[in-house]
Amino acid sequence: MNLEKQRLQEDYDRIANWKRWGPYLSERQWGTVREDYSADGNSWNAFSHDDARRRAYRWGEDGLQGWCDRKCRLCFSVALWNGNDPILKERLYGLTGHQGNHGEDVKEVYFYKDSTPTHSYTKALYRYPQNAYPYSNLWQENEKRGRDESEYEIEDTGVFEDNRFFDVVQEVAKRNDNDLFWRITATNHGPDSAPLHVIPTVWFRNTWRKGTGEDAGLAKPSIKLEGDHLKIWHEELGDFEFHAQSDGLENCWLFTENESDNQTLFGTENFASHLKDAFHKLIIDKNIAAVSPDEQGTKSAAHFIAQIPAGKSVTVICRLNATGSGVSGLEGSDEVFTARIAEADQFYNDIIPEETTAEEQKVFREGYAGLLWTKQFYYYIIDDWLKGSKDAPRPEDARKYGRNSNWEHLYGRDILSMPDKWEYPWFAAWDTAFHMIPFASIDSDFAKHQLLLFLREWYMHPNGQIPAYEWNFSDVNPPVHAWAVWRVYKIADPKGHRDLDFLERAFQKLLLNFTWWVNRKDNEGRHVFGGGFLGLDNIGIFDRSHGLPGRGKLNQADGTAWMASFCLTMLSIALELAQKRPAYEDIASKFLEHYIEICDAINTLGGSGLWDEEDKFYYDQLVVDSGHSIPLKTRSLVGLLPIMATTVLKQSQIDALPGFKRRMEWFMKNRTDIMKYVKFRHVEGEKNPGRWLISIPDENKLRATLTRMLDRNEFLSDFGIRSLSKAHRKAPFTFDTQGQTYSVEYTPGESSTEMFGGNSNWRGPIWFPANFVLIEALERYHYFYGDDFTIEYPTSSGEQMTLREISIDLCERLIKLFMPRPDGSRFFVGAHHPHRGDPLWNDHLLFHEYFHAETGKGLGASHQTGWTSLVVRLIRERHQKLLHFDNRDS
Repeated sequence: MNLEKQRLQEDYDRIANWKRWGPYLSERQWGTVREDYSADGNSWNAFSHDDARRRAYRWGEDGLQGWCDRKCRLCFSVALWNGNDPILKERLYGLTGHQGNHGEDVKEVYFYKDSTPTHSYTKALYRYPQNAYPYSNLWQENEKRGRDESEYEIEDTGVFEDNRFFDVVQEVAKRNDNDLFWRITATNHGPDSAPLHVIPTVWFRNTWRKGTGEDAGLAKPSIKLEGDHLKIWHEELGDFEFHAQSDGLENCWLFTENESDNQTLFGTENFASHLKDAFHKLIIDKNIAAVSPDEQGTKSAAHFIAQIPAGKSVTVICRLNATGSGVSGLEGSDEVFTARIAEADQFYNDIIPEETTAEEQKVFREGYAGLLWTKQFYYYIIDDWLKGSKDAPRPEDARKYGRNSNWEHLYGRDILSMPDKWEYPWFAAWDTAFHMIPFASIDSDFAKHQLLLFLREWYMHPNGQIPAYEWNFSDVNPPVHAWAVWRVYKIADPKGHRDLDFLERAFQKLLLNFTWWVNRKDNEGRHVFGGGFLGLDNIGIFDRSHGLPGRGKLNQADGTAWMASFCLTMLSIALELAQKRPAYEDIASKFLEHYIEICDAINTLGGSGLWDEEDKFYYDQLVVDSGHSIPLKTRSLVGLLPIMATTVLKQSQIDALPGFKRRMEWFMKNRTDIMKYVKFRHVEGEKNPGRWLISIPDENKLRATLTRMLDRNEFLSDFGIRSLSKAHRKAPFTFDTQGQTYSVEYTPGESSTEMFGGNSNWRGPIWFPANFVLIEALERYHYFYGDDFTIEYPTSSGEQMTLREISIDLCERLIKLFMPRPDGSRFFVGAHHPHRGDPLWNDHLLFHEYFHAETGKGLGASHQTGWTSLVVRLIRERHQKLLHFDNRDS
């Protein structure tokens, strides 16, 4: 019996609350919009890393790979000190958006190594230097560097030379849903014996003074020493115990309050005598009076001091359990860890395809680990946030009309899948959609819940807009939510047992979102869409989210393609629902006809639509006051995305729905002018032999676009499809207007512009979500055309390949980013990493935000496992395509 699958079912059936506790603690709560009450909205300055150790948070907590309950009431995480650092290491350090030469960036080394979906077992590693952490050196050197230079990382400082670091591995294993063992193992990899303070800490988020929403009115919780362990009480959680022990090391219990040092921060009176930074003051400043002598508080820690010989380890075992469990102290911890590790192996052995290699299995395990570790408690009640915090100065009235002020209905208090818990510790709607594709294979209930959550009335705006991200909920992400719903529906459950109720619930709300898009982003009703930056940050020659030159407007090839894809997905969902509920046949017809109108507009509006016949490519168009359209001839993903808005309908599927069939036949007979976007192919061997291809490009435009996409001198990289054509390295696209020159140049690595903070770059690098949807499109075209459709691959190579073969090869190019090279290193590490090839570094995977198009080096957020864990889906689908491509249904 697969015990982890059993736990998932017990949690779903509410027999046991297996997901009550998890690695839901943020890696960074400081510098977020939620904790910002400033007049200017400068969140980085409003609550800094330096503030974080002495200022209590309101909307969450953070720690080193920490845990909390699903409402972040009680938290636990380890603090460390190497005897040299100027501050206690309680949280990850990184540069703010203004300090980094490419925006915000964490400057730490850590890895998510394992996790089951219920977090019955988790494992993570933090690499802690033995010499003083180079805080000043990191920000000073990065401050000197320009946009055209690489980032200065902690590995570049030399602090890890001679392996002078501790690997601090944290594992948690659940005995049951309210009983957790926590094992902290610190290993000295250096050549000499070195000291280390290991300080497992448990504390309450401050709800008694900062409480809002459901937290308001709760009694102040408590942590007290009772014999050799802590007694913990919370009005909602109940009574708990916390134990900590390490063989051969003495433990000293420490106590304080999770209260701000108001006097230092604001020049106002403190609410307590012992404050949040008490343990720092005791250990670093040797201030004994900083901690409470009363052996009680709302924050407590076990303080262990170890001298660890070279090559040796020390282990601290902790336990957090509900009082009355019947098992005393740390009894049975080894047995629980052994059992949970074996059960994790069993769970993933059943999930991971048998034919995968050992290295591919490693990508699966660590990809899923990162995906599960980046679940986070997200708390944000806009109405309360706009009014300010009860224990801080009242914000200025202008705040009521500033950031997110028109989202007063939003009430977030959930465990959400984050892009990256340090760099992006807040949800982004289109990131979430991609996260759920790999999530559906390991925890389909969570995947479905996340997608439905953003469609609920406490997230979705009453006008139908899905919130984008907390820096600006009103910004616009690509409309991929419906696509994610449809993919999760098919991946999560086997055919014949699929969750039609989930699909219908999502469809009803997606109708609102579709209507919002049509009304807001196609103002003229001409079926060509705008949308702004649409998640592609700096891809355009202008910042597409702000005013355009000459008060012009933008007809966007990607916005129109995304909406065409939205139409097709809604058509597919409606046809699926109509099989059991015939009333959906009508709405299916509506989406088919709407899609055809979009196809016609992108291809013919104003003559040739957004298609440029000379260049054989789709471009954005700037429409100026005179109505004149100017193509913005940047060859980028913007012009590739129209090929992904395609689907294939089986004749048998149409025949089973008589209402839809009659309407489709009428439409074909009476609208022959636009039926060129629908193509029929007879297929031998099928019961009702026939398939219908519905797509934006006809075969000629498809071939022309693929010729560019598969050209090594344009989009085809050794590591996938570039976001901008390499041709723009020698020939940047420039545009002169109103005395100003704008330019787009191929930049395969980090951004050379300040647009969107400069921390993301869509002007050349490899991005997994874009590659994923393009590969899916190739699969669909192959499903229709079959092996009869071949194209030169790579362009100018003289070799013809089918679209199936090309899709497999593109998968392999992306997958190899994570595969070891002859020296053991991996492409994502980069050619100039100071520890490249070192066995202590080779064995750990990171899933970066994007990748250098020429070298494969990982760039941007280093732990953006969410959408980069799409690689596990690509590995799975590559094997499926190799074995039985035409029978693949998920």
